[in-house]
Formats: sequence, structure tokens, C-alpha cells
Amino acid sequence: MEKFAGGLYTTSVEAFIPNTGRGIQGATSHCLGQNFAKMFDITFENEKGERSMVWQNSWAYTTRQIGVMIMTHGDDKGLVLPPKVAPIQVIVIPVPFKDADTTAIKGACESAVYTLNQAGIRADLDARENYSPGWKYSQWEMKGVPLRIEIGPKDLANKQVRIVRRDNGTKVDIPSTDLVEQVRVLLDGIQVNLLETAKAKRDACIEIISTWDEFIAALNNKKLILAPWCDEEEVEKDVKARTKGELGAAKTLCTPFDQPDLPSGTVCFASGKPAQKWSFWGRSY
Repeated sequence: MEKFAGGLYTTSVEAFIPNTGRGIQGATSHCLGQNFAKMFDITFENEKGERSMVWQNSWAYTTRQIGVMIMTHGDDKGLVLPPKVAPIQVIVIPVPFKDADTTAIKGACESAVYTLNQAGIRADLDARENYSPGWKYSQWEMKGVPLRIEIGPKDLANKQVRIVRRDNGTKVDIPSTDLVEQVRVLLDGIQVNLLETAKAKRDACIEIISTWDEFIAALNNKKLILAPWCDEEEVEKDVKARTKGELGAAKTLCTPFDQPDLPSGTVCFASGKPAQKWSFWGRSY
């Protein structure tokens, strides 16, 4: 298992991309112990008034997770951004028809954006006149904005707005007076739905194996493999060497904190030695 050089141990958060069958490290946390403190003489005064070496850690959440987010949630239309990280959470688009009161429609759109912004919701207005509403719909879907609000003559007359979700395309008409409350509910719903959908896709890719032949079959099927192994570095190196090919070698991705039962007599899938733990294996970026 990989470890920060000079540290005691490393933990990580691993993502898995079902479409490519590859894992990717999203965040790491290294317990450095006192090794570097001793090297650079970093001390503090403890409760007994004595000088002691500090304990250190190092951790980070990497920018590659932006790519992971895009690959995990995106679809054929473009980005699908979780509301909590979307620069624009709501895009408001006027939908004027022939002979409609465009001034009143634009005013209603501006009012909606102002109301949402005042409530702390990141909303913007697309009032460009040289593009059709349909063209705007496609562009903002491509950009992954979580919610689209459409306001046309009918909506104006009924004192309502139409809201369209980016994640599943659901449309709903709501009273203008309930705008902030309903937008918050929908944004929260999108956030939860994206997480649950991603987890379901990941879980569907997990395959538990116990033999080398099962391992190779699962690897070729782009699975996230959970396997018993002996926890020996040389065995992992051997697995890498035996699986090296056009698609890249397999390796341990991480060892889950929540370990499944490991019955007595369970052997390592790769070496046949007594298994010490369950670990996730697969190809990675």
C-alpha cells in the first residue's frame, strides 16, 4: 500500500469512474508522526513544562476532483453541477412570444433574479435578444446549471414561474410568491439525488472475488474489485506486473476502514498466502 515517504501511515478518499472502470485518488491524509519534527528539531512545551517533539500531519483535497465531478455527474448534454459548487445555481430565461409584453416579462425575470440573490441563492439572468429561448436552454444545460427558470406571458398572467431541473429534466410550475422556498427545496433535492445516484452507480460496479481468475474477469469488466489479500508489498508488485497491458496495470486503490468478515482460512487471491485484510483493487488514473 502506498505511503507518504517518512510518514507513519496514509489514508485516502478514492473515487471510481464507472464508464472507464478506473479509480482516482481525491484526497489524502498523511500521519507524519514525529519523524520530521526530530529531523528539523520542532518542539513544544508540554503540560509538564518539558520540551517534546510535535506530531504532524499533512492532508489535501485535490483539484483533480473537478474532473471527477464532471465525469461522475455529466451526461450527453454536458455538465451536471451539484448545487453546492455551481457558480450559478439558477438561470432565469425570458420566453417572449409574438405580441407579448416583453418589457413586463423581462421585469419579472429581473425581479426573480433579485429576489433569489437577496436570499443567498446564486442566480443570473440571460436577457440576450440575439438568441432564442431554445438555444439558451441548450447552452445552460451544457454548462450544468442546476435549475432553469422560464417566464413567459402565461406565467406572467398566472403569477407563476416554470422551473426545470438539470439532473432529471423534471418541470414544475410554482407561484411566484413561493419562489425562494421552492428553489431551495429543489436545490437540496438535486444535491441529494446526484449523491445517491453516484453512490448507486459505484456500488453496482463493486465485485467481490476470491480467486485470480475471478480477479482478471472482473478487471476486464471494469469493476471495482474487493478482494482478500496478504497485505504484502511484493505481492502487489507481482499483481501489477501480471496485469500490465494496453489498459494499464491493476493496483490496490484503498483498504476500507469498515472491513467485511474475513473467515479463518481465507487466502490471498493473488498469492495463496493467508489473507490479512480486504482491499479494493482496480486500474487507476
